[in-house]
Amino acid sequence: MPTVIPPAIPTVNPSVIPLLPAHPLSVDDQRSLRCLVALMIPASAQHAVPGADDALIFADILASLRPHASLARDAMAQLQALSGACFADLAAAQQSALAQRFRSERRSLATLLVSVTVQCYYRDDRVMRSLDMEVRPPFPKGFEVEQGDWSLLDPVRKRAKMYRDAP
Repeated sequence: MPTVIPPAIPTVNPSVIPLLPAHPLSVDDQRSLRCLVALMIPASAQHAVPGADDALIFADILASLRPHASLARDAMAQLQALSGACFADLAAAQQSALAQRFRSERRSLATLLVSVTVQCYYRDDRVMRSLDMEVRPPFPKGFEVEQGDWSLLDPVRKRAKMYRDAP
């Protein structure tokens, strides 16, 4: 297979090579998000696992939010609006109460942040080891799935078609 050489990255200053453009979230939004994810999944000394605000996990969260930048910005703007100040600058008790309010009043935006946080958290090697799971991607090796009772799907199979055929 031939080696593919990527094209050169044009730069304003040839001595500086940009790795990624600036993150779409402001510094205050990143600080606030870090506090929010720490509330979602705090560190546990008992289980020897970091919280979601751990530097490596949080970097993964920020990277994973890039494709959803407008939603992430909207989520953080809504959180800041609810708090009336920078969420990160509030006391822990206020953060906790506002996080619960955000979750109940802005469910779809909160769901995005929770989903990305959980995905990134459980990709971390330290978390996988704490769960006694082999640190590797699930594929191509796969995981052994215990066979169950396939007859449990019979009611689903008997349902009327819920879609229409494509032309």
